[in-house]
Amino acid sequence: MKITRAEVEKVARLSRLTFSDQELEALTQDMDAILNHVEQLNELDTDDIVPMAHAVPFENAFRDDVVTASIGSELALQNAPNSADGCFGVPKVIE
Repeated sequence: MKITRAEVEKVARLSRLTFSDQELEALTQDMDAILNHVEQLNELDTDDIVPMAHAVPFENAFRDDVVTASIGSELALQNAPNSADGCFGVPKVIE
């Protein structure tokens, strides 16, 4: 599979990127090498390979939800710089 300079120029134009002639030539060669490598990978027999989402098996690390008592509003507001009527006090943003 050979990628042409015209295809690289089109992708660059669609991406709104500008390249010099030397950069376009280098990108064309690099993209061609990448696509040749992918083509080699496509030749591998993967019929007996099980698809996987992760390289190593893992289990969910979440803990079970357990209902516990809350800390209460007094303790929650203890370090607040400003509080009023059991709520956090914040500066007014809407006039």
